[in-house]
Amino acid sequence: MGEILDKINMPEDLKKLDIKQKQELANEIRELIIDTVSKTGGHLSSNLGVVELTIALHSVFDTPTDKIIWDVGHQSYVHKILTGRKDKFSTLRQFEGIAGFPKSSESEYDCFDTGHSSTSISAALGMATARDLKGGKEHIIAVIGDRSINRRYGIRGFKPCRIFKEKSYSYIK
Repeated sequence: MGEILDKINMPEDLKKLDIKQKQELANEIRELIIDTVSKTGGHLSSNLGVVELTIALHSVFDTPTDKIIWDVGHQSYVHKILTGRKDKFSTLRQFEGIAGFPKSSESEYDCFDTGHSSTSISAALGMATARDLKGGKEHIIAVIGDRSINRRYGIRGFKPCRIFKEKSYSYIK
């Protein structure tokens, strides 16, 4: 692994890095993903495309208290690396290894089991509603790509959001 990645075990470790170190970390994570996926198989380009986004999310938000819902679960490799599964990453998609998608039984950082797309907005709205009923303050973040938004369930997920516009929820495209 890389010099900076070796020091990152959990999201709070990211908060100690400056921007230059985060840029180097992004390069090191890309190398790890390429090396691992070339051996285990998996989704390469979708993960290489969210490296900086994932570093930013875990730098800004207080996960696992704040919830990140990955609409396309196979974009979660960086998330797994940054949330305590870096040392197991070589077992990605292998028997008894870590899953290729978020899996709540695998980590408290995986708050919603997803596979493919178009459910994150509805799930985030449900979690935000539950949070509000309990009087919570945590952020609920849905990470959804442009292709997923234009699917039927992605668009339907926005409709109830108009009702709750004064509430706190986020979506990232």
